[in-house]
Amino acid sequence: MLIAAFLTTPHDDGTTHVADIDRSPRLPGRQRGTESRYGNRPTMKDVAARAGVGLKTVSRVVNGEPGVTADTERRVQEAIESLGFRRNDSARVLRKGRTASVGLVLEDLADPFYGPLSRAVEEVARAHGALLINGSSAEDPEREQELALALCARRVDGLIVIPAGNDHRYLEPEIKAGIATVFVDRPPGLIDADAVLSDSRGGARAGVAQLITHGHRRIGFIGDQPRIHTAVERLRGYRAAMEDAELPVHPSWISLGSTAPERVRGAVADMLDGPEPVTALFAGNNRIMVTVVRALAGRERPIALVGFDDIELADLLGITVIAQDAALLGRTAAERLFRRLDGFDDAPAHTTLATRLIARGSGEIPPQ
Repeated sequence: MLIAAFLTTPHDDGTTHVADIDRSPRLPGRQRGTESRYGNRPTMKDVAARAGVGLKTVSRVVNGEPGVTADTERRVQEAIESLGFRRNDSARVLRKGRTASVGLVLEDLADPFYGPLSRAVEEVARAHGALLINGSSAEDPEREQELALALCARRVDGLIVIPAGNDHRYLEPEIKAGIATVFVDRPPGLIDADAVLSDSRGGARAGVAQLITHGHRRIGFIGDQPRIHTAVERLRGYRAAMEDAELPVHPSWISLGSTAPERVRGAVADMLDGPEPVTALFAGNNRIMVTVVRALAGRERPIALVGFDDIELADLLGITVIAQDAALLGRTAAERLFRRLDGFDDAPAHTTLATRLIARGSGEIPPQ
């Protein structure tokens, strides 16, 4: 918006001169007679000129190399501080063949499970002097591929991927080109690569066995989408526990699908109010468990519940869970990645981490 103002200036003869003054707001980079606020980053040449030394001397100080007197180093450091100079690492790291960065492709940045996992990866990367760049696939295989290849195009040294899809052959050229790759939480599809997983089958088996131990014979399983490896493995654990106890499984006691609350609430209602009602439920992940807890809150009679993954406030709510260590998953995957980057060249391996049952009360409610 333009704002105009008029300035009146009295003359000796009593008349006035009217001057038109432009009071338009000044935008950054548009002030007359000044240079842009942006794009003028100081260079090593600027530092050299300010300190009165040669470019090579500045380079030695910036890179911590010997051969500079204490007085000269002080003058260079003062010039660096005064100008706000920051070293551009791009050319230096490319000369070394490493970019000092790694990429992390998550399933959903908003999922609480991935917070400690991402933080653990970041801590390992930081200990190795590397920057972590992460992004979310939103459980979309195409988006996963797009994001992973975009990180490769930016020349990250390595990738840690939580798969959304089941075909990772698109990464074969990148791995052959030297980009170390480790999969976490779920194994890769159709390629041979390192992976760090939780014992989903064994954990679910233990959780369902806990319900059976406390008298339940009709147990419902609500899981994630059947194309997801962890959902399938947890269903196998459920079936194994029922088979161990020689218990039948009615088809209406199993529901796989999205974690959308309306879908999960519908599954709970069908299992509790159908012709073959269950007396206990096993929730296949943290998001499903939260919706199940809410759906059960309005019920008159208590329903036993065990969930896979721990959630915030589960201890206060008394929810029995199968806990997996997300931070240990991330740390183990990151350490494996940096071993690869350091030249470790053995065959790809799958590492499976144990889960643990935490009994808090909800899984120990007897059948009503």
